[in-house]
Amino acid sequence: MQIAVIGRGDCSGEEYEAAETIGYLIAGNRETVCCGGLGGVMEAACRGAKEAGGTTVGILPDTGEGNPYLDIVIRTGMGHARNVVLVNSADAVIAVGGGYGTLSEIAIALKTEKPVFGLLTWKIEGVFVCATPEEAVILAVRAARLSRPSRSPRDPGESS
Repeated sequence: MQIAVIGRGDCSGEEYEAAETIGYLIAGNRETVCCGGLGGVMEAACRGAKEAGGTTVGILPDTGEGNPYLDIVIRTGMGHARNVVLVNSADAVIAVGGGYGTLSEIAIALKTEKPVFGLLTWKIEGVFVCATPEEAVILAVRAARLSRPSRSPRDPGESS
């Protein structure tokens, strides 16, 4: 599963710490962290995921390198339009803090019926407010796993 972690590139210390914990916990659940690939919340989530041995994907708004904790870099050159790509690549979304870019990602997620879990973020109908990083990850992982069919290998006896 792929869990998007969204939030400001210039976040507060509290948001950075929360996002780092979220990334760590997502990786600990053997899920992939997807983000916008830049600094702040995005970097923190990737840093946490890498500390736990996880995989990170950054969907960049430009053609740069992104933050130093990315495993996979997708250079879109699309600016804010890349928010649609990010949200559509995720099975669930966790918002940490955030400005108007985060708000647009939340709106896209809600419009496309992706579950959104929020910590220190916009209070909007449809966003599940979480009190801790642990709660956000538990709920997001559960929602992501429920939203996707099993990806178990085909039975060797099945015909193609």
